[in-house]
Amino acid sequence: MASVVRLVRLSVAPLTRTRIFRFLAPRTMPTVERWIRDLSGGRVQLSGLLVHSLVLHSIGAHSGIERHTELMYTPDGRGRAIVAGTSFARERHPAWTYNLLAHPDAAISVRGRRMAVRATIIGDDFRERAWQLIQAQWPGYRAYERDSGRTVRLFMLQPVAEPDAAIRESVTS
Repeated sequence: MASVVRLVRLSVAPLTRTRIFRFLAPRTMPTVERWIRDLSGGRVQLSGLLVHSLVLHSIGAHSGIERHTELMYTPDGRGRAIVAGTSFARERHPAWTYNLLAHPDAAISVRGRRMAVRATIIGDDFRERAWQLIQAQWPGYRAYERDSGRTVRLFMLQPVAEPDAAIRESVTS
């Protein structure tokens, strides 16, 4: 099965770098992803059929409202997730990256299981290694950075212990 997934990735990856995909995907994929997520109770993501995928639950940088964003992620081999703010090679950073910069405490859902995480921006010391891991999963993905004309923000999502329910209630009351 792993060899089939790899073959499909190698076949599909070049299509994701075309102008038509970059035009259509940001306009259609979020709606399709939400529809599939709602239909499956959060257990299935369209992008998850080819790559590791998660739903990021972050707090809006300006609004303070919880936001949900479907993202591809790359495991780092140590229980953490790497996410890249490629935004389909658009010139601007995606909104979710501003949210994580403003509010690094967030949550992720993977196959319907939610967990608290702390986001940190990946610095120069690990940046090349992070891109190697990402590209091993999705060949050519770094081309989005080159084509966008900006340095893509890479984040490490580190699972953290959930606060005790009693503490959560006292904070929210």
